[in-house]
Amino acid sequence: MNILIVDDESVIREGIKRTIRRAFPEHGVYLAESPDEAVKILRSDPIDVVLTDILMPGMTGLEFMQLSRGSYPHVKWVIISAYSEFAYAKEAVRLGAKDYLLKPIGKELLVSMMTQLGEEVGRDAEQEQETKMLRSNLKFLREAVFQRFAMGLDIGNMDIAPFVERHPHFQLALIKMESDHAVHLEHYIVENVLNELIERYGEGFVTSLDGKSLLGLMTVDSKEHMRSLVEELKSHLKKYVKVPFQIQFSDVIHDFNSIPGVIQKMGRDTESFEFDYYAPGGNRAMEVAVQYIRANYNTDVTLEKVASVVFLNPAYFSQVFKQKTGSGFKEYVTGLRIEKAIYLLEHTQLKLVDIAEKIGYQDVKHFTQVFRKRMHVTPTEYRQHLASKSNMSSACP
Repeated sequence: MNILIVDDESVIREGIKRTIRRAFPEHGVYLAESPDEAVKILRSDPIDVVLTDILMPGMTGLEFMQLSRGSYPHVKWVIISAYSEFAYAKEAVRLGAKDYLLKPIGKELLVSMMTQLGEEVGRDAEQEQETKMLRSNLKFLREAVFQRFAMGLDIGNMDIAPFVERHPHFQLALIKMESDHAVHLEHYIVENVLNELIERYGEGFVTSLDGKSLLGLMTVDSKEHMRSLVEELKSHLKKYVKVPFQIQFSDVIHDFNSIPGVIQKMGRDTESFEFDYYAPGGNRAMEVAVQYIRANYNTDVTLEKVASVVFLNPAYFSQVFKQKTGSGFKEYVTGLRIEKAIYLLEHTQLKLVDIAEKIGYQDVKHFTQVFRKRMHVTPTEYRQHLASKSNMSSACP
C-alpha cells in the first residue's frame, strides 16, 4: 500500500512517516509539503491513501480532496487538522473522507487506522486493477491519439471512429494559463474541474495540449446545461487558479475533422469565439502598472511592456487599465508627460528641446504638436503667457 502525507509542517510529515514505517515497513510512504507537490506524486505514483492537512498555503486539504476525487476515485482520504471545528469534519465526511484526525495524532490511533485502510485497499485491489487498466487505456487513447489529431499531427493508422460515433455534435473548450513557471497544480485543477462538469452535464473528456493548455471536448444535451457548465467552470477556476488564464468556447461542431482548424483559429482569434480572460489580483496589478508608468513615463514605455511587467495579456490589460483609470493607456502616458512639461515650463528656463527629452519625446516638433493638441497653445506660447502674467503682477502696486 502506498501512502501520501501532505502537510506544510515537516515535523508532522516526518512524525507520521516514522510511525507508519515502524508498524508497516512494507508500505510505501511519500511526502509532500504542498498540494502542488502532492499533484506531481499522484500523477506519477500509484497512491492508495492520502493523509492531508486541512489548512495549507494556496489550497485547503478539503479543496484538494474535492478536486482529486474524479481522477482518483480509488484513493482513501484522511483529513488531519489542528482544528476540531464541526463544519470541517462535516464537510470532510460529505466529501467521503475515511477519517478526521486531530493533531497531535496518537500513534496507536494512526496504526489502527492504517490497518483498517490496508484491509480496504486489499479488498478493492482486484476490482480496482481492472478499472485502472481501463482508465489507463482511455487516457492513452485520448492523449496519445486525440491530442495529436487535435494539433493536426499524424496519427498513423489509429482509428478515431469511436470519437466520431460517440460525439456526433460537440463543443470545445480551450483553457490557456499564462505563467513564467510550471503550473502543475493549476493544470491539475483545470483538468479535474472540467472533467467533473463534463460528467455532470453531458459526456466528453479533457486532454492536455501542453504544460499550460488543456482542451475539453463536450457533448451537452441543451443550451441551458451548456450555459451552466460554462458559468460553473469560470466560477471554479477564478476561485482556485492563481495564475492568469483565458478560456475560449467554440460553437457547436458537427464535423470531427474540422477540430484541428478550429483549435488553431481559437488560439489566435478572440473575436469569433466566446472568450474570457481572468487575472488574479487585477486591482493590485493595475496599482503596480500605474506605479511603473509614473516611474518610466519619460522612457519608451509601451502598453505591451507594461502588460508584461504585471503578467497580463496586452488586450486584457488595455481594457482593465481604462476601466480602472478612466483613460486609455496612450492617453494616460501623454497626460503624465504634459503634466511634467507644464511644471518644467513654469519652474525652469530649460530649452524646449531639453524639456521634450526629459519627458520622453526625442523630437521637439512632435512634443510641440502633442502639447498644442492637449493645451490648445504651443509650449512657447504657454511660457510667454506665463511671463505676461508675471509682468502684469509685478506692475500692479
